[in-house]
Amino acid sequence: MTTRSRKATITLNVVKTLKPGEEIRDLQISGFGVRLQKAGDKPSYFVHRRIKNGGPVWITIGPHGTWTPATAREKALKICTQLNDGINPNQVRKAESAKLTFGQAAERFLAEHGPKLKPRTLYNYEHMLKKTILPVFATKPLDDITHTAVTRFHVKLKSTPRNANHCLSVISKLMNWAHQSGLRSNATNPVLGIKRYKENKRERYLSLEEFKALGDLLSKLEQDGTESPFVVAALRLYLFTGARRGEILELQWKHVDLDVGVLRLPDSKTGQKTVHLNATAIDVLNNLPRLSGNPYVIVGKKEGSHLVNITKPWSRIRKLIDLEDVRLHDLRHSFASVMASSGGSLIMIGKLLGHTQAQTTARYAHLFDDPLRELNEKAGAAITAAMK
Repeated sequence: MTTRSRKATITLNVVKTLKPGEEIRDLQISGFGVRLQKAGDKPSYFVHRRIKNGGPVWITIGPHGTWTPATAREKALKICTQLNDGINPNQVRKAESAKLTFGQAAERFLAEHGPKLKPRTLYNYEHMLKKTILPVFATKPLDDITHTAVTRFHVKLKSTPRNANHCLSVISKLMNWAHQSGLRSNATNPVLGIKRYKENKRERYLSLEEFKALGDLLSKLEQDGTESPFVVAALRLYLFTGARRGEILELQWKHVDLDVGVLRLPDSKTGQKTVHLNATAIDVLNNLPRLSGNPYVIVGKKEGSHLVNITKPWSRIRKLIDLEDVRLHDLRHSFASVMASSGGSLIMIGKLLGHTQAQTTARYAHLFDDPLRELNEKAGAAITAAMK
């Protein structure tokens, strides 16, 4: 595709006017530009000018989004200074990246990119890097991480397909970030083309008998003080709202509207979210004490903080009633299963659970088999009675 070029002062509004196959050269900094190669790509900032006592040099700054017109302009000024001094930034970058290890890049990735992630996502990245990825790649030069090496790593984790796929995603994110940050000279992501393992979705729903056993046990633990009232309340809120773990543990009283019967979460896995409260969930919240100076609903041991680890108390509790195979997230699934058996549609279930994608809710489609079978039998019986 032939590139069309025009001149303008590069601003955000100007970048938005870029058409596929077009580039804009800045009026203020000679050689600084931005281009959009094809539809679907992000505009990319660059510097294209002569080096002192040499020929023209092309230096890619990075994509719009990672860079803004202002930050790209600042970077372009530094690059132009180097070129005027006879220094080729591409060669400097290549020399630096040849020395940089994967472990050093991972440390910078977590420090610089980590604050942009949700806390739970950052925790997962740190855990997977420390436990699984860094023991294999930490000391290897970043530019020497190949497609073959990552493929072998992925194969060694085949016994835990979900973990293997998640680790692959973390490596891919890190490599893309490293290239955009100028730390990796190889533009090809070594994860590209590696086929993920098929993950068998684990399905575990509480039966009505198990709901009763868990309810009885929580009442007993609450009465005798064996478990914190905040632990008991958190588990009840999981059961009666279908909310995610972080949504309950990090819930603040200012997000609770008991008059309307909703939780107005400013941030969640899927962004802003409204969690609807049924009468039982409202009772749970009404019966919880509010601690002065602590904004959180589920209070932790540290002053002014929320409960951080509910996995340990849940492990203790589930052992008491033979629910050791039930994870916390299964309580959310169980809430959805009851909604399905109560006649809720997939659209309604997705709305209450806060799903943004229909395919996420589709995993519960098979739960409608029993209600459909019952409805089918009733219809058949009614028609049979009418025909007789």
